Amino acid sequence: MPPQVPSTEPELSGVRNFRDVGGLSTADGRRVRYGSLFRSGHLAHATESDAAFLSTLGLHTIFDFRNAADHRLEGQDVELPGVRNVNLPLSDPADGAEFWKMVRDGNLDQLKSILADGKAAGRMSESYRRIVKERTAEHSRVLHALAEDSVPALMHCAAGKDRAGISIAVSLLAVGVEREAIEADYLKSNDPHRRYLVRRSDNSPAGMSPEVMELLSPLFDARAEYLAAAFETIDRTWGTTDRYLAEGLGLAPETRERLRDRLLDEV
Repeated sequence: MPPQVPSTEPELSGVRNFRDVGGLSTADGRRVRYGSLFRSGHLAHATESDAAFLSTLGLHTIFDFRNAADHRLEGQDVELPGVRNVNLPLSDPADGAEFWKMVRDGNLDQLKSILADGKAAGRMSESYRRIVKERTAEHSRVLHALAEDSVPALMHCAAGKDRAGISIAVSLLAVGVEREAIEADYLKSNDPHRRYLVRRSDNSPAGMSPEVMELLSPLFDARAEYLAAAFETIDRTWGTTDRYLAEGLGLAPETRERLRDRLLDEV
């Protein structure tokens, strides 16, 4: 069987941050198969041509990690014929509701009070730690689904950076991709054409001024320190990646082997 090559990355007009994670190397020299695992921002604003492209991927399952508040703000994903949609919220709508309201509507002094002096970046790192520790049931469900029948799969949240980023990282750890390669893929979310389009209310004081945007940037950046916080939480809580997968996520050795068969190129 000839090695699969990546298709040219599409320019999707209504979907941000789409990419195939194929090609990443594992510790034992295998590679993630192209066309098996995709990631993106939400699909609520996908155009007809975006949907037509996504329909060519042969997707089995779309994992949507947004919560009810995200759905109210952005809308439901467009439906793709024959594709299963699984909604697994990785954050509670009530968690930080006031915080995100202030991000959208707050004036400069309010934003400084919640975001300045490293508070925004600290909040992001803490959210990564919490998702790793508290959402083991959801991540277990995702990995078992991938091992069973859900490939090709697309994982997304709102921006395709944080909740989807962690879930992609966990999936890649499970098949033996090195942390450095996972980080390199994660940081691609910073590319200008991938970044989430920050929206502030039209009537918010100072709107999108440079000072406001600088305060907001830690929330919308993909930063190595955020992903490192997730990895550190795995190490501190479970000791090793293998124990995290086995004890935290309940992955039996045969399930991990099935996952590798589903997601990696043949030896």
